[in-house]
Amino acid sequence: MTEPGKSEMRWQRKDLLGIRELSAEEIVFILDTAEAFKEVGTREIKKVPALRGKTLVNFFVEPSTRTRTSFEIAAIRLSADVINISAGSSSLTKGETLKDTAKILEANHADLIVLRHSSAGAPQFLAERLTSSIINAGDGAHEHPTQALLDLYTIRQRKGAVAGLHVVIIGDILFSRVARSNIFALLKLGARVTLVGPSTLVPREFEKLGVAVSYDIDEVLPSADVVNLLRIQHERQRKEYFPGIGEYIRLFGLTKERAKLLKPDCLIMHPGPINRGVELDSDLADGAQSVILEQVTNGLAVRMAVLYLCGGISA
Repeated sequence: MTEPGKSEMRWQRKDLLGIRELSAEEIVFILDTAEAFKEVGTREIKKVPALRGKTLVNFFVEPSTRTRTSFEIAAIRLSADVINISAGSSSLTKGETLKDTAKILEANHADLIVLRHSSAGAPQFLAERLTSSIINAGDGAHEHPTQALLDLYTIRQRKGAVAGLHVVIIGDILFSRVARSNIFALLKLGARVTLVGPSTLVPREFEKLGVAVSYDIDEVLPSADVVNLLRIQHERQRKEYFPGIGEYIRLFGLTKERAKLLKPDCLIMHPGPINRGVELDSDLADGAQSVILEQVTNGLAVRMAVLYLCGGISA
């Protein structure tokens, strides 16, 4: 499928649960909306009244710094009231169910709930039971839709379009929600995707999604337009999945020597946090081809767009 142009479509979804159920047109609509919000960050007063009077709850059952902070800043820039709740400070520690906790939040007139949870499907579970808008900020190894959207936004901003590009995703694909959301999004917008990593973390099963799988990074890098490196998800895997740090760097790490295989205009991306010297050499992370900090900046615009669109539906 190729990337459609700008459209006059109306956003119809109360929730953002994943990329898989979105159409290419909906993805582009979010990116176009984010483009309009990107300018807000350049103003002296970085605020618009789009969600004034709305209440957003950042409900992070799983730890996060980058994503939670990004959603919080995005909501504040839209003039929403923001409440942050972690698992440790909620009644979940007392045995209360996720559904009951969320019902309490809704009874307190929470308009939007941004949920990160270690269980795949938790955001959909809430979305089916609450009238509040639910935004998936990462559910287990399932999806992380706003990360994929900000990655696409960054690629489109730098390359002009996503269609026709060869995007190589390297690392722990099996346990990565970022990888899954990126795969769905990139394929919908017409990119060619190759997955690279140890066979234990990049099984051939992924080929059923329409991507290529390779275990030879040096063979794949010369044709890449974008390289997206993923953190090894030690917290979600058993030791036997991982070959060891030294072996991983030797076989799959993007070292300075290996980076010589890349095209001069190939983008280097990483969702963070970076294990410097493991999946990516520190100098490359800070180098001219890196767009890692741009991803962070663009994440604000994308999350503003998502909150604005879903917040409008929940009105």
